[in-house]
Amino acid sequence: MRYALVPAAVLIGLTLAALLPAWAWADPPSPAPPPPVRSPVPAIARTWPVGIHPLVLRGWQPPSTPYGPGHRGVDLAAAPGSPVRAVAAGRVSFAGRVAGRGVVSVDLAGTDLRTTYEPVSPSVHEGDEVGPGDPVGTVERTTSHCGTQTCLHWGLRRGETYLNPLSLLPPWLLHRGPPRLLPVLGVPLPG
Repeated sequence: MRYALVPAAVLIGLTLAALLPAWAWADPPSPAPPPPVRSPVPAIARTWPVGIHPLVLRGWQPPSTPYGPGHRGVDLAAAPGSPVRAVAAGRVSFAGRVAGRGVVSVDLAGTDLRTTYEPVSPSVHEGDEVGPGDPVGTVERTTSHCGTQTCLHWGLRRGETYLNPLSLLPPWLLHRGPPRLLPVLGVPLPG
């Protein structure tokens, strides 16, 4: 009796299988490839773009969508006429006006990164090679972006992705003042 049920079960299974659509028999789709791994931003800056250690008036706030709200750079306190310097070696990819403001963009050497500086009266031209600390212009007087205070907006991009420009600075440039050694208490001096 038990063996009589086996052919019936097989017949039912084959009938149901014939009713399934063709995609049900196909191999499952392979998973989407993972997004390309982007290397972290290298700390290649050798100087701040303005001043020695300028006050950060507004920090980087990445947008959640390409056109969403956020702050796609950092605003650094700077007086009008202050020199603006390239933070690392590269080639000027743009020097001119955008929406009435002076802008300088530098493609950083050996990377896929681009820094931007605005509002700047450029002293360089497209195609110029710059080194760390080389002047690229001076801060223009404007009050629209930083309220009543003049500032330099410093940006960083990899392709169409905005990144935090402060990540270009090595730790020793991020911290104010030279390193200080603290006294070691309770250790005898060498004889």
